[in-house]
Amino acid sequence: MPKGMLDLGLAVLLSAGEVAVLVVLWFVEAVRQWPNRGSTVPGSTRRFVLVLGLGSAFSALLGHGFSEAGLPVTTVSQTVLAALLALLLILVAGTEGYERVGRNLYRSRLRRERRRWHASQRRRDGHASPPVRRRRWPR
Repeated sequence: MPKGMLDLGLAVLLSAGEVAVLVVLWFVEAVRQWPNRGSTVPGSTRRFVLVLGLGSAFSALLGHGFSEAGLPVTTVSQTVLAALLALLLILVAGTEGYERVGRNLYRSRLRRERRRWHASQRRRDGHASPPVRRRRWPR
């Protein structure tokens, strides 16, 4: 009976501790965004990825250690938390990667259109309107 109580107590304590760390991280990042009126803060995604990656690896290692010690409830809880943290890591990193790829494709398209427009201006073979918005000069 004492081993079962220890197993359940460790499972609850470790799970609550990891969730508390994630809530504190989320709160700290929200406080950092508050002065910027909700805009992104440099390095926030990097911090999330670091914490989620380390947390997932740490939970998996703890789960393996508890399985060797013969604590099945704690093993299952740490394995589930490791899987959830890994899934969250994939979602955060995937979203950031998708936005970065989209931004780079947009920039390269703009550069290509600018080069094409400047080349047509050098040839003087007709009217070419710029595909990008012109800058308005102050009057």
